[in-house]
Amino acid sequence: MELRHLRYFVAVAETLHFTRAAEMLGISQPPLSQQIQRLEHEIGTPLLKRMTRGVELTDAGSAFLPDARAIVQLADHALEKARGVARGISGQMSLGFASSVAFCAPVFTLIQCFQTRYPAMELITREENMALLMQDLHEGLLDAAFIRLPCESSKAFNLKVVATERMMIALPAGHRLSQQRTIALSQLAEETLIMFPREVAPSLYELIVSTCLRAGFSDTGFRQAPQIASSLAMAGAGCGIALVPASLCCVSHPQLVFCEIEDNTLFTDIAFAWRRNHPAKPVLHLLSLIGEASD
Repeated sequence: MELRHLRYFVAVAETLHFTRAAEMLGISQPPLSQQIQRLEHEIGTPLLKRMTRGVELTDAGSAFLPDARAIVQLADHALEKARGVARGISGQMSLGFASSVAFCAPVFTLIQCFQTRYPAMELITREENMALLMQDLHEGLLDAAFIRLPCESSKAFNLKVVATERMMIALPAGHRLSQQRTIALSQLAEETLIMFPREVAPSLYELIVSTCLRAGFSDTGFRQAPQIASSLAMAGAGCGIALVPASLCCVSHPQLVFCEIEDNTLFTDIAFAWRRNHPAKPVLHLLSLIGEASD
């Protein structure tokens, strides 16, 4: 039994007219009649009663129609689904996020635009530290990821910068310098610097540490927080100061104050990263949106 035979039968059964069904299908009437006869021969019973002014369904035809219609609809759905996946407008895309990107507005504006333009695409998202993120991307467990630069291991991937952030100083609200809008790092050299673990973002970690050491910080004056975001809670509790990306300044904490760094040289890029060979179609669509946003 061929799918086209079912499609032809459904057309005739729904119009109850060979000529109108043939016009709807884009074929001539004689071949349509022949194909219906072949279907009836295969089934072993008439499905239609040929009348002077059209056709009627036999009892067998009435019983056969719902299943035939469902099969045709399922085949059409499968066809559109396959075509959508091939064009990258439906299916799934696995997308990773560095933990420190969680508050970056441009990234999530892009995601919202992507989901609006491709509503049939399901995004499977995962938040990881940078080390795990780059490993998953390398092993093909992720199609792409939003990462924070600098990142040494990112050199193995294609990168597109989507935002640049300056680093800010997070101080306890009662700190002696909390009323200043801009603070030199050297003014904080005696403070405890709360740092995220090196494996969260190794290159950014090294950049911050080296900059602070040049500003007079002691290499023993560092305290570790589980993540970049959690360093804010520790600073608010009076455990020290923290240097965080500007996007984290949106965090509302009554015991925190954010200040600019004087003569700031601490900047970090947020980039879209994907494998160099054979990127998935949805990745190319998201890249296109990134290009539109930067125009």
